[in-house]
Amino acid sequence: MQNDIGQTAQTIQTPRIVEVGQHRDGPRCPPGIRLGRIAQQGVDPGTGNKSGKDAAGDVPAADDQDFLHAGIVADDIGELMSYQVTVQPGGRQFVAESDETLLDAALRQGLIIPYGCKDGACGACKGKVLAGSVDHGRAQAHALSDREKAEGMTLYCCATAQSDLSIECRQMTSATDIPVKTLPSRIEKLEKLAPDVIEMHLRLPASEKLQFHAGQYIDILLKDGRKRSFSLANAPGDDNLLQLHIRHVPGGVFTEQVFSTMKVRDILRFNGPHGGFFLREESSKPVILLAGGTGFAPIKSIVEQALAQGNPRSMHIYWGAKARVDLYQHALPEAWAAQHPQVHYVPVLSEPAADDHWQGRTGFVHQAVMADFPDLSGHQVYACGSPAMIDVARKDFVSVCQLPEEEFFADAFTFSAT
Repeated sequence: MQNDIGQTAQTIQTPRIVEVGQHRDGPRCPPGIRLGRIAQQGVDPGTGNKSGKDAAGDVPAADDQDFLHAGIVADDIGELMSYQVTVQPGGRQFVAESDETLLDAALRQGLIIPYGCKDGACGACKGKVLAGSVDHGRAQAHALSDREKAEGMTLYCCATAQSDLSIECRQMTSATDIPVKTLPSRIEKLEKLAPDVIEMHLRLPASEKLQFHAGQYIDILLKDGRKRSFSLANAPGDDNLLQLHIRHVPGGVFTEQVFSTMKVRDILRFNGPHGGFFLREESSKPVILLAGGTGFAPIKSIVEQALAQGNPRSMHIYWGAKARVDLYQHALPEAWAAQHPQVHYVPVLSEPAADDHWQGRTGFVHQAVMADFPDLSGHQVYACGSPAMIDVARKDFVSVCQLPEEEFFADAFTFSAT
């Protein structure tokens, strides 16, 4: 992940929807009684339901009107509400407060929903609301369209509960014992891999190690409180020396410094690890590793870890870039493929330069995968790149190549100049 495209926040004024939920400190619903819902997702609270039921098919019990009124009043004066969230398939449950996103609530309770930017930009945490009502928050239009909202989709990193919920997430896992830390680090090396890509090596204090899953990322903490997210490019065995692949963003607050004034021995603080983008080792399915640009960084980490562990799974690496110069570590996956029979490497250029004399594959990198693997029903796919690449790859692999939707794992990155 690299998060350093300027995003303009848009505040959307929506009418306040008052819903009934389980109040944290107020009276509890009598056992066995399910509260009726007011204004379920996509239902105008001002329109009646002729059947006498609400949008979820629940009928408020007449004996509970005092409790319903108490809940409404409590919500209307701004106190926090707690809602139960049930995750399907499987039926796992967690509690979400009305002021926290569903992703934050799940992470707080030791459950991992796949996510990337946590800012409504990448779409990695997109999922379906099966029942109940959410506020979509700051979800950006390119990551969550109005059509998708109408179909019940949301971004879990932005959505907040407005009722008890049932949501769909086929890739939820339990958190491991790996702690998230905030640590200082010293720049040990700055190596230019391409005109617009620098590999940064960060050395941790001698007494510190960073445990992480290959494929995860860290947040660089800036002095003004902002942060920039970058995938770790090294395998977890090198947990005292971290590698980042940083692409120059013209005008970028952080990357301008990296490419101009930053130097070896400078100190940077970071927080991590983060993200649910890592190899599912319980599976033996062959793996497609799809990278766009500096999305190669977490793919590199995953491959190096698998090779270090002697993992025999077949791994097919597809690295897409604009021109030959953008395949900034081309020799590395070539060497993996030459030395390890289970590793295969296919570079793809979308706009090769005339002086590249390119004889390899051209076009969109995900289409190269589809040409080689028209049937992905028995595979797992791990993809890292731009939100557009991730979105089209997910849709085409699932709808055309029969990839099970739960076997697509992604980390989409955005670039910020602010």
